[in-house]
Amino acid sequence: MKTLVERFTSQLQEALDIADKAVLTQKQHIQNIIVTGLGGSGIGGTILAELIQSECPVPVIINKDYFLPEFVNNHSLVIISSYSGNTEETISAMQQAIAKKAQIVCVTSGGQILEIAKQHQYDTIIIPGGHPPRSCIGYSLVQLIKIIQFNGFVKTDFLKQVKDAITLLNTEHHSIKAEADKIAKQLFQKLTVIYSLGTCEGTAVRFRQQINENSKMLCWHHTLPEMNHNELVGWVEKNSNLAVVTFRTSFDYERTIKRYELCKPLFSQYSSSVIDIVAKGKTKTEQFFYLINIGDWISCYLADLKNIDPIEVNVITKLKNELAKC
Repeated sequence: MKTLVERFTSQLQEALDIADKAVLTQKQHIQNIIVTGLGGSGIGGTILAELIQSECPVPVIINKDYFLPEFVNNHSLVIISSYSGNTEETISAMQQAIAKKAQIVCVTSGGQILEIAKQHQYDTIIIPGGHPPRSCIGYSLVQLIKIIQFNGFVKTDFLKQVKDAITLLNTEHHSIKAEADKIAKQLFQKLTVIYSLGTCEGTAVRFRQQINENSKMLCWHHTLPEMNHNELVGWVEKNSNLAVVTFRTSFDYERTIKRYELCKPLFSQYSSSVIDIVAKGKTKTEQFFYLINIGDWISCYLADLKNIDPIEVNVITKLKNELAKC
């Protein structure tokens, strides 16, 4: 896994090359966008929605289930995102999108979804296969950006910003790894509580998923200001097994920052540590990729500290095998 994280910027560059060569057709009269996918294939949609929310004129819905919303119709753009192409829930959602006559674009490395896409002649961007889906977020997220940008839903050249993110991550490579190693030592044998300040919840979710899969650890995440209206009440007693990590960007709203500044002493009082990870970069795109990368490194270093294989996900494989019998 560390080898895959090490070549993250190379993956991003390859993803840009794939996007540049992708053959797409212009979609017509789109009233809403649905990105359907799960796990490592679905998190790209979550991050995409946050990235473009201030520009995209139509709703962007992230679907992580067997079923599509009832409103999906021929004016819906449904993006099917499945790295393997065999995700049970995503195949189900794709079949519904077909029945609803939605306008469909697929991002996959193969499997049943590629077969269905070829059968119906849907626009499809094929990405390299053979790796754990969670390690290929660069491939999938860049293609999602390509689809959105190609169809004119945003004015900003986000693909150009991905190029800038590559430069940033290469420049900060050693400092990112050093900080990640330091933070992993602070999180070792702790239950990690991850907070974002509203602008980058998708990257916080990604970090949680990476700790779950790579580090084989439970953790949870929440976001401000929402947690101020519920979870905050749970901070009432000292628990030295807790460690708080916040994901921060320069785009955090000033009132949300003030809320966090008022809450931080409480977190410090009742946990073992509070660690602020402040994203570098000029744009949201750069900062989001920075947070993705440092979170991935932290999860790998935690796996090292636990002396475990970060790639192994036997419990998920077992679940899929048991489901296949049903």
